[in-house]
Amino acid sequence: MTKTLPGRRAALGTVALGTCGLAAWRASRGQEKTGSMAKVAVTLDLEMSRNFPRWEDTHWDYDKGNLDQPAKDYTVRVCDAVQKAGGKAHLFAVGRLFEQGDVEWLRLLSGRGHLVGNHTYDHVNVTARRLEDVQYRFNRSPWLVEGKSADRVIRENIRLAGVAIETRLGTRAAGFRTPGGFADGLADRPDVRAWLKESGHTWVSAKYPAHPAAKAGLEPDRAFLRLLVEAQEKAQPFRYPDGLIEVPMSPISDIGAFRTGRWKLEWFLRAIGTCLEAVIEKGGCFDFLAHPSCLGVVDPRLETVHLITETVARNSHRAKLCTLDELAATVV
Repeated sequence: MTKTLPGRRAALGTVALGTCGLAAWRASRGQEKTGSMAKVAVTLDLEMSRNFPRWEDTHWDYDKGNLDQPAKDYTVRVCDAVQKAGGKAHLFAVGRLFEQGDVEWLRLLSGRGHLVGNHTYDHVNVTARRLEDVQYRFNRSPWLVEGKSADRVIRENIRLAGVAIETRLGTRAAGFRTPGGFADGLADRPDVRAWLKESGHTWVSAKYPAHPAAKAGLEPDRAFLRLLVEAQEKAQPFRYPDGLIEVPMSPISDIGAFRTGRWKLEWFLRAIGTCLEAVIEKGGCFDFLAHPSCLGVVDPRLETVHLITETVARNSHRAKLCTLDELAATVV
């Protein structure tokens, strides 16, 4: 049995803070559907993160795919914890990761049923219209994209990441997540959606609903948590007019909390616990988004992941762990 740590106990004891936000959600969506099973996913973006492990670390902007050993080890531990709880994690890999000599650790995770999706080859901004906005790396090394348009670079990045996954892991990419999230997803970019469909993707994880930004060093209060809970309504899967399915990320992410907000771990646990309980109450979908290169530094004991798995287990009659493939399948 997993021992409940003090931080998790505090989070479990304060989830009621989100009930006022839940009431607003209910009012906006009507009566809760009886018997609906909430679906909860644990997803990791396999990339290096600016400001981690040290705050002065900014060079990762140019080397996103060069995952270090601590991030790999943390990924394996998260997958182990999720699998022990009866689920599978969903990973999104930057293609340059596959330039590393040893990817056996990721091949083994894939073989155990954890899914690996496409996160572009260089962690590019798929909505960029100008070449200088695509990726820091190309500004420093412009010869890599000389003579190419932004559209061409982005499409090649999507394709190459898929090829890298197939070549090194022997499996097709399980979905696509955009580097960075967008408040409206790809609603205003039918061209990008078309590129993804041309690449064989049936769903994308691009939407990160708007919510109040965490203020540096300021503990989230009841009002902030209420708005965070309300944002979960906009994090439910849906279909774009062209048929591509959107599986949004559920705020707040580890980067939003620990880079932007400089939060303490206990604050993050409280926020995640509050939002997760609210989504389970509604029978909705919750896509927890984290980065091993960030979360592994601030939460080395996996308290957040254990909080999620324990909450799902405690609500096993109305919630289950899923991959994003399963969340996408809820859209009819």
